[in-house]
Amino acid sequence: MKSLRARLLLSVSVATLLVWAVAGVVSYDKARHEADELLDGQLSQSAKLLLAQVRHEEGDQEDAGDLTESLEEGERHPYEQTLAFQVWRADGRLLLRSEQAPRSTMAAATGYIDLSHDGQTWRQLSTWSADRRYQVQVAQPVQDRERVALEVAAQVAVPVLGALPLLMLFLYFAVAAGLRPLQAVASGVAARSPSNLEALEDARAPAEVRPLIDALNTLLARLGATLENERRFTADAAHELRTPLAALKIQAEVARASEPGADQRHALNQVVTGVDRATRLVEQLLRLARLDPLQGLAGAQPTALHSLLEEVAGEASERARARGQSVGIHLPDAPIAVLGDADMLRVALRNLLENALRYTPAGGEIEVGAGRMHGAPRLWVADNGPGVAQEELARLSERFYRGSEVTAEGSGLGLAIVQRIAELHGARLVLANRAAGGFEAALAWNAPQ
Repeated sequence: MKSLRARLLLSVSVATLLVWAVAGVVSYDKARHEADELLDGQLSQSAKLLLAQVRHEEGDQEDAGDLTESLEEGERHPYEQTLAFQVWRADGRLLLRSEQAPRSTMAAATGYIDLSHDGQTWRQLSTWSADRRYQVQVAQPVQDRERVALEVAAQVAVPVLGALPLLMLFLYFAVAAGLRPLQAVASGVAARSPSNLEALEDARAPAEVRPLIDALNTLLARLGATLENERRFTADAAHELRTPLAALKIQAEVARASEPGADQRHALNQVVTGVDRATRLVEQLLRLARLDPLQGLAGAQPTALHSLLEEVAGEASERARARGQSVGIHLPDAPIAVLGDADMLRVALRNLLENALRYTPAGGEIEVGAGRMHGAPRLWVADNGPGVAQEELARLSERFYRGSEVTAEGSGLGLAIVQRIAELHGARLVLANRAAGGFEAALAWNAPQ
């Protein structure tokens, strides 16, 4: 059942009917018990009246035998109960009986008992007069007593059953009113658009709906931040690509206008350099475009940091030697493994090393290593270059930000990519100037709980 309204109506209706059914059974049981008590009292009252009648009749009659005639049956009242009775004298003589009563004793036991007579069950009271001269036996069919109980219970149930359609109608409107806040939320969400991502109001919303509104507002805020990042990213990418493309066009025009020789070769070399720079920028843009939508790592596997260090540092060593730089590796005493994506971690470490090689002067030293700090894994790259102005540290991971004093070529996306990879691995990108001079960038995982 896909409709919440239909589900609520069905569940409430079934629960109501079940409660009424149980209440009906209990009411019938109570009505039957009360009817038994009332009719037992009537049997006792009838027995006393019969004793009084017998005493009066026997005092007026010379021949007691005349009392054995049955009482005349007149017109019965609709609610008159069938009553069978016998009045016996102590010597065993039957003085009086009703038409339904046999001429022999119905039951010898004293008090209330249930007995079988004429194919049905009767409730009988057998009692003696105080002087023990007369015994009265009065009985009623149990079927009649149950009919009385059923009629009493029906008098209660019929009005309730008659009100059932009204209750169902009330439940329908009550459920519709209860679901109205959800319809308001749906209307509010439908009114939102990429240009209108304001938070939904929850001041008048019921407590049960507020968690949904809070979740939607969180989603709207994240969507707004994502769209803003996309707008800024698109604008920055267009700006960054415009520069190398303009330079490529100028160098190409110079090469076309130059005579074959050194000037033309220089212009063509600049074209190749510009193409390489534009290619790196496009690759980084594509990498960010793939990383941004990810909410987590699919198929994360344990990755050994020492193997990662040896591989990436070995690739960078040749380039470092060409610049007169050195790359030192600091491996942990014990192997360290983190759960993650080896390819992403390789890209992050490679970006950190490229930054260190690019901004460290010729003859400088770069160190890469892995270890633990407060029990948490840590992967770091350090150099003895000029460092970064303290006020610019917080902005280094912003996309396309390259610092005010940076002269080396770069796109300003390397650290942004590293930060996104760190987020996906549950780590942080920590950037700081070294006390002894130089700069350090590290991926720091959280300490185990």
